[in-house]
Amino acid sequence: MAASRLIVALSARALGAVDVSLTLPQLRSLVALHTCGPIKLVAMAATLGVTPSTSLRMVERLESLGLIDRRVNPDNRREVVLRLTPEGQGLVDRVLDHRRTAIRALVERLPARERAGLVPALRALTAAADDLDLTLDPSAEADRLAGIVDDPLNPAP
Repeated sequence: MAASRLIVALSARALGAVDVSLTLPQLRSLVALHTCGPIKLVAMAATLGVTPSTSLRMVERLESLGLIDRRVNPDNRREVVLRLTPEGQGLVDRVLDHRRTAIRALVERLPARERAGLVPALRALTAAADDLDLTLDPSAEADRLAGIVDDPLNPAP
């Protein structure tokens, strides 16, 4: 739990450092789009583990800030496809860069011996969690929902 709180605190600090008035759940939504690429609203809700109506409210707020683009899928006009705007992409990049820098600085404060053991320990922890679905990759859910597409607004021939 301490490690989880640390990562959340570093994320909050990174968000504050880029001088943006977003919440951590809003940042999580942007990172989900950054990770997954263009997705349908229902797939984003499933990825975040929230209801579509909650996801829609989040998207409306982020769209009003110019961070998300929401368009009708030309192949199915009942579907809404989401993607980051260039401003949204830039914001995510800045926040993640700031967080990486903070984590790097924290790791560099460790004595060399502890630092050397950190990577194998984290790999072991990741391997132990292999059977858990901890990623933002909604591929299993997307298969069910048909929500992930390469570029739904500019389909390849």
